Amino acid sequence: MTALAADLSGFLTPTGEEGQQRLELMVTGARCAGCMNKIEKGVATLPSVSRARFNLSTGKLLVLFEGPEADPARVVRALEDLGYPARLYDPSLIEKDHDREGRRLTLALGVAGFGVLNVMMFTVPAWAGLFGQELQPATRTVMYWFAALIATPCTLYAGMPFFTSAWSSLRRGKANMDVPITIGVLLTLAISYYETVRGGRHAYFDAAVTLIFLLLIGRFLDHKLKARARSAARDLLSLQTTIAHRIDATGAENGIPVAQVAVGDRLAVAPGERIPVDARVEAGRSSLDNALISGETLPLAVAPGSQVHAGALNLSGRLVLRAEAQVQDSTLAEIARLMEAGAQSKSAYVRLADRAAALYVPTVHTVAALTFGLGWALGLGPHEALMRAAAVLIITCPCALGLAVPAVQVTASGRLFRAGVLVKSGAALERLAAVDYVVFDKTGVLTEGRPRLIEGPSAVLEAAARLARGSRHPLAGALALAAGPGPAADAVIETAGQGVVGLIDGRPARLGRADFVGATGETPTETELWFALDGESPHRFRFADTLRSDAIQTVERLKALGLGVEILSGDTAAAVERAAAATGVERWSAGVTPIEKAAVIRRLGEAGYHVLMVGDGLNDAAALAGAHASMAPGAAVDASQNAADLVFSGEALGGVVLAIRTARAARRRALENFAFSALYNLVAAPAAVFGLVNPFVAAIAMSSSSLIVTLNALRMNLVGRAEKGAP
Repeated sequence: MTALAADLSGFLTPTGEEGQQRLELMVTGARCAGCMNKIEKGVATLPSVSRARFNLSTGKLLVLFEGPEADPARVVRALEDLGYPARLYDPSLIEKDHDREGRRLTLALGVAGFGVLNVMMFTVPAWAGLFGQELQPATRTVMYWFAALIATPCTLYAGMPFFTSAWSSLRRGKANMDVPITIGVLLTLAISYYETVRGGRHAYFDAAVTLIFLLLIGRFLDHKLKARARSAARDLLSLQTTIAHRIDATGAENGIPVAQVAVGDRLAVAPGERIPVDARVEAGRSSLDNALISGETLPLAVAPGSQVHAGALNLSGRLVLRAEAQVQDSTLAEIARLMEAGAQSKSAYVRLADRAAALYVPTVHTVAALTFGLGWALGLGPHEALMRAAAVLIITCPCALGLAVPAVQVTASGRLFRAGVLVKSGAALERLAAVDYVVFDKTGVLTEGRPRLIEGPSAVLEAAARLARGSRHPLAGALALAAGPGPAADAVIETAGQGVVGLIDGRPARLGRADFVGATGETPTETELWFALDGESPHRFRFADTLRSDAIQTVERLKALGLGVEILSGDTAAAVERAAAATGVERWSAGVTPIEKAAVIRRLGEAGYHVLMVGDGLNDAAALAGAHASMAPGAAVDASQNAADLVFSGEALGGVVLAIRTARAARRRALENFAFSALYNLVAAPAAVFGLVNPFVAAIAMSSSSLIVTLNALRMNLVGRAEKGAP
């Protein structure tokens, strides 16, 4: 690993901020919030490291360096000293490691399950003495030896995930959460053998293997939760083509791995293929299915000069592109990074759980030691005192506390992702749960953000559409869309800002502004086109940016949740007033500049409101960044998506309502889990100290607490299902 670390300087990449570089490592061996806290603290304190963020779900460690003295080797050595081997981040290796761990956990779980089922054949008759059916001492001892024969190998094999982790930690002078588990299990086996040898009445071989079995269930569920957390980003990246066709200096096409595409390369994309990297069209015309990037379901026409994004599907014509980014810097990769960012940013609840988990190991070991020492001193005898200490170690395992928030956030984020909402951080869910006021931009948010034909003579619609098909103007596109597919006019020439001229069945025709077409006495507007055939009177086509299909319903639902609603728009007063009246929003402002939008958001915050800003344009970026929580549609510009806490895709606004309801439900689930974990430990620890539970009962109680927390988190999947029309 030291040799690898010496070569890592070549993998430092600039972040865009002056003097700052980043390094992505794959760290193995981290299991819990305590491991995350240890890794981040250990790396963040190194010289030149400005920030360290570890993603427990993906195993990725992001390290940011400031200044010219960045030393990746020091980071790798520090991680090794902490007991967490590291190598360069590679998603394919993570998947292999994850599959390998899954197979190991599955096999261990099967062995533990076999042990639990079979050891009971011999321990249940011994426990039957509790019901007045006491076995003879010799028979009971034989039963215990058979139980030992089954339970010992099953426990030692199935417990290896915990034992190896604990040993790795102890070898470096540290103590993770697997240490008390290992001590508790091995103590239980040792006590059971001692009892069996001396012919005692109680042995706990069944408790040891049952504890491992139940712990493995929790770890297996955690394994699946991590897989779910990664699946969204992996599903997106899987849509990115693996091969690109590069055009060399001679014009020949050569297939290369997409990872080898460099900025400036010329690429060929045939119909039916996906765009490999973000690029600009050099030659060719086509239509793209861009729904993956923008949520837009209609094909996007592209021509020379058009910018295209990785992952878009080429539908019709062959394109020649000039690469503008490498595959790791593509829009698709950035969306995947946004989705991963949820686990990188830790919320207040997660930080609370981290602090509680950090106090756990010294506290519980101290309590267990005091239980043994004081119990023996007060006359319990070493055997009984040791049994109580083992029960303390087992029953107070902090699995429920460690799962309290992550299970809720992963489940809530997964629920929202399936509904088309990408959550960038767990903290965003917390802030969203507190909002009491929603501010919408109009164009592209409440409205579809594209014009539609609302009025025009149907008799000349097809003729006008033939000219419109030769123009890239948004109104011309709306006119062509309204007419449907068909032929284009001949000899089309477009005059920027004015209109197009061409021949329709040999007759000259014009489409564009009123004065360009010859409609005298008419005031040109930005929401209409005029069409005229040679020798005929001009005809007017009017357009409007229509409301999203569920905009009215969304505003009604927000008000029903007790939220205030306002519209801030840079559009004209007439257009904003129409949208406000149609949706039932009483407060609205038109002609608002980006600075004014940010100022309004700031004033609302100063007035005590927790504002959710929903915007999509560059003029919304400052307001999105300044709001208590923020959302942007998938078609929003990059700056707005980066500033927003959540991004929703598709044509509907229902994701806004669902996100708020899900965030509120997640807050309730997290607080319920915290309350349950605290109550459980307040009851369980004294019960173990005073001998009210033995190791077998302690194992069942501890594992049941983890299952309860996880099942409570899974209730998040029910949010929104009962509401008609919810995504």
